[in-house]
Amino acid sequence: MGNVTTGGQRRAQTKAARRLQGVIFFLCFSVLGAFFATDAAAQSFRFNSVNIEGNERVEPGTILSYAGIGRGEVVSAGTLNDSYQRIVNSGLFETVELVPSGSTLVIRVKEWPTINRINVEGNVRIKDDALQPLIQSQPRRVYNPSVAEQDAAAIAELYEARGRLAASVTPKIIRRSNNRVDLVFEVVEGKVVEIERLSFVGNRDFSDRRLRRVLDTKQAGFLRQLIQRDTFVADRLELDKQLLRDFYTSRGYVDFQTLSVNSEFSRERNAFFVTFTVQEGQRFQFGEVSASSDLPGIDPQEFLAVTKTRRGQIYSPTALENDIARMERLATRKGLSFVRVNPKVDRDDRNLILNIDYVLERGPRVFVERIDIEGNATTLDRVIRRQFDVVEGDPFNPRQIRQAAERIRALGYFANAEVNTREGSASDQVIVDVDVEEQPTGNLSFGASYSADSGPGLNVSFSERNFLGRGQTLRFALASGTDSSSSNFTFIEPALLGRDLKFSFRAFYSVTEQENSFYDTRVVGFSPSIEFPVSENGRLALRYSLSKDTILNASTDSSPILQAEAGGLYTSALGYTFSYDTRRTGLNPNAGVLLQFGQDFAGLGGDSQYIKTSALAIAQTKVMNEEVTLRATFEGGAINSLSDSTSRLTDRFFLGPNQLRGFESKGLGPRDLNAGNEDALGGNLYAVARFEAEFPLGLPEEYGISGGAFVDVGSVWGLDNTVGAGGLEVDDDAALRAAIGVSLFWDTPIGPLRFNFSKPLKKESYDKEQNFNLTISTEF
Repeated sequence: MGNVTTGGQRRAQTKAARRLQGVIFFLCFSVLGAFFATDAAAQSFRFNSVNIEGNERVEPGTILSYAGIGRGEVVSAGTLNDSYQRIVNSGLFETVELVPSGSTLVIRVKEWPTINRINVEGNVRIKDDALQPLIQSQPRRVYNPSVAEQDAAAIAELYEARGRLAASVTPKIIRRSNNRVDLVFEVVEGKVVEIERLSFVGNRDFSDRRLRRVLDTKQAGFLRQLIQRDTFVADRLELDKQLLRDFYTSRGYVDFQTLSVNSEFSRERNAFFVTFTVQEGQRFQFGEVSASSDLPGIDPQEFLAVTKTRRGQIYSPTALENDIARMERLATRKGLSFVRVNPKVDRDDRNLILNIDYVLERGPRVFVERIDIEGNATTLDRVIRRQFDVVEGDPFNPRQIRQAAERIRALGYFANAEVNTREGSASDQVIVDVDVEEQPTGNLSFGASYSADSGPGLNVSFSERNFLGRGQTLRFALASGTDSSSSNFTFIEPALLGRDLKFSFRAFYSVTEQENSFYDTRVVGFSPSIEFPVSENGRLALRYSLSKDTILNASTDSSPILQAEAGGLYTSALGYTFSYDTRRTGLNPNAGVLLQFGQDFAGLGGDSQYIKTSALAIAQTKVMNEEVTLRATFEGGAINSLSDSTSRLTDRFFLGPNQLRGFESKGLGPRDLNAGNEDALGGNLYAVARFEAEFPLGLPEEYGISGGAFVDVGSVWGLDNTVGAGGLEVDDDAALRAAIGVSLFWDTPIGPLRFNFSKPLKKESYDKEQNFNLTISTEF
């Protein structure tokens, strides 16, 4: 059995042994020559024949070609040593001897064995499927120690990338019969080398806590066994440096630099202490914004009118890029080819402003010759091509190519995506090369849940974000609780007919039993929809839905209003939703607005006839150097029955604990207090306002825990039929409800959790409180 280490010890030992053999060989020849020959011929030999011994697979002619010694040729000891080195360096033989025997040269070799099989042992954290592709040695091929060393080094590098810098890999050979060996890579994984502390030097305007949230690398916390981003990976630090620069420049710090990144290794604690030394510089704002051009037929003021940047706004490269894109799109709409916008920046250090002059000029007449795509083993070419705004033959615009590259990466289909350009068949032609690396896009999950409303439950879901490589989404989910069950199927085509038309189809089935009520419901139906942009920030979705809504098993103690609505009815409705979202295209990276307004018109067939309207407005901003997040949410809805019909329980609004905290699901709103079970009936109208703040608690950042406070105000009211039990009227007035509370946010490996502790301040005597609830935290 022989040993080879990943550090190259075997290679060094082998080379040293070969040098020693060469020296001994040279000295032997010198002594023999001195004994048998005259001084003039002491270092010379003449061989009339060459005998080769020990070779089994390698042909004699191959060995002779490496030796390079001709019959009858006079050779020196140095020449023989060179022949020896050439045979050894061929990598075909484990040992080599050159023995002069009179006029015959005997070459004895021992061939490297053949690899019988290859195993990796000792690996637990990284499975064989991930390691085998790194191994270049192959069964039924000649064993090569140099290649085995390279294989061991590649395995060790993968462990290092996973944060296990102490891992060692040792290739070993086990001798078998017939000159065969088993090649075994023995792995000692060692412990993960984590980042114990991430700190910053030189930051004045942003705290360490805020900057740590920017980095992709994280500190090790008490859940260090479950989090992988807290392991030390040197390559990841380069990404962190870029993330820091993007963060600062988007906030006006144009001179920001990361001066150094110091990684100090503590062997006693088996961890790294990483320190970023930064230089923030001054914060700049936009100054005067103007446009100019010497091109005929172009009015600079017309192009300036489409820009969104204004004097006094914080400088942001994204805002600058968006303005340039708007102006170049206007040029394209006006039929002006090869018009490029070159922003000229006049820096005023005294007033800390940047004056921008958008210069419209004629760019080079270069065309896109073709777009070459490689590496997409699963994803179809057209899925990648539709991310480009240009096709073959269009004018070449570098900005459009960069934007297409970002869209390709944002798909989430690829582990890596590179988009580069090179000169085509002529100087005015450009070839765009797209090189991608596929990654898994499917997900199968099993889980358990608990709800205060429906108790414990189980769920299973399957999703595929790149179905058959077409960029389509296929999703199926099944959930079952103590008192409810639901299932849904969703299919999404993001680019119908190759355009920015998002088509989706959803089928659903749900059953609820005794959920804070004394009746059951069953809903089954489907809904196709199509969505498309109507402005830079606005999108419009059109939909149709057909469902059968059934109320069954209503208790005899229930309200006569509810009993009258029992049974199943079909609902056929057309609807739309308009949304306006500035979260990604706005000028302020710390603020955004989301507006939604939608209506559904039921009555195109079916049994129900109504107009259902809903509206939502959310605004968010960050203050106190982005340490505190403030958020305001307003939402409301109304259902108006048509043709003397009345609304049904399955169509009316019920405010749950996620909409108005402090109350149970169906715990507030109109209620028939004269019925035996005091049913909650829902309402035709609702309005809610939520105000909340999220802030740090002073705990170590690696814990992922922050706090929050909120105030919720709202109500649900209005019924078409108000005659309840005993012929008495049901109170359906808009009684105001209000609640305050605190939240605990915990960013866990299984997802961000939110714990809400609330207390109603204003309520009706019959409302049902819920002072605690646990939800999945969602980001705005």
